[in-house]
Amino acid sequence: MNGGPKVRTQPFPRWPEYDETENLALARALQQGEWGRHGGKEVQAFEREFAEFGQAPAALAVTNGSHALELALELAGIEPGDEVIVPAYTFVATSTAVQRRGGVPVPVDVTPDTFCLDPAGLDAAATDRTRAVIPVHIGGHVADMDAITAWAGARGVAVIQDAAQAHGATWRGKGLGALGSIATFSFQSTKVITAGEGGALLLPDDDTYEDAWVRHNCGRTRELHLATASSNFRISELTAALLRAQLARFADQNARRAARHTELAAVLGEIPGIRLQGRDHRCTGTPHYMTTFVLDQDELGGLDRDTVALALLMEGIPAFGSHQPLHRTDAFWTGATGGVRPEELAERCPNAERVGRDGVLIPHQALLGTRQDVDDVATAVAKVLAELPRNGAPPAV
Repeated sequence: MNGGPKVRTQPFPRWPEYDETENLALARALQQGEWGRHGGKEVQAFEREFAEFGQAPAALAVTNGSHALELALELAGIEPGDEVIVPAYTFVATSTAVQRRGGVPVPVDVTPDTFCLDPAGLDAAATDRTRAVIPVHIGGHVADMDAITAWAGARGVAVIQDAAQAHGATWRGKGLGALGSIATFSFQSTKVITAGEGGALLLPDDDTYEDAWVRHNCGRTRELHLATASSNFRISELTAALLRAQLARFADQNARRAARHTELAAVLGEIPGIRLQGRDHRCTGTPHYMTTFVLDQDELGGLDRDTVALALLMEGIPAFGSHQPLHRTDAFWTGATGGVRPEELAERCPNAERVGRDGVLIPHQALLGTRQDVDDVATAVAKVLAELPRNGAPPAV
């Protein structure tokens, strides 16, 4: 930046990590001769292993995380016109899944600390058409499941956890599958467990698993009875075999991420002008999917977030702007929104506005290496914040 040497010239650890283990897993699935879930062994084995991993009675593997959300909403009985409360700060798939069911997503602001759904906003958002709430465990941090579950239970509202970024996360020492509600996951290429694509649901009981199994199988029962109108959300044996190999890597990878994240949080916390995503003490485990910090504009004087992210990339650091609040995306307005206006949501959701405008994300693969990687990230952040102009001008090459 500004013509000087880059902070970092070496690549960060590659993602995904793989070796002969994945080759052997794929070969095993190929050689069994059954590549779809019917007749094969890999999907069923992965479901057992993932259920144990998430401390759930059962798990169902599906095509991707978006389909997992749509299937969870189908299981919850969401119909056209039903309202589903969602956090205003999340990836747009959370609201899109509701809209594809014909439902109306109702954005609620997030907390200023954890960036997760703020339970304090639930009462004001609820109507007699509210049928579900989707807490999103953003960046791997678990939302306040105590308050959200209690609120939903008192009103007969379904809880669907969007855990696309929260593999292996725990709340009060319990896995997400042990919290009494459906949790949905993505195995898309950036996730901490990946097969390029794929998804799963952790399910609270065997009856819900059987219902979900029929619905993910074109609405067809195990006895081949076409019982309900649904779709095909099945994954292949090859995908499941790859996921089993990647799941086996999680414990080692997450130990490395946790160690590096502790170091990174300490050094970033000493840099003026940024605020890290907070941690509720009840969130006892996280995969550290993203390290998120928000620019403090009162201290930085109007420093442009996109310019900061670009400058960090130029310094050799993987960095990206945060998710946009739902109401700042075009996609949100292509489905049902209940007649609310963009400026209303912006006013109701100041914390989501702030994170969406000023948040910077460091992806998890930056935490898989050494302490030197951490120091390079911190050095680059400090350099960029010190040297960038405050008028939003792009950094000089």
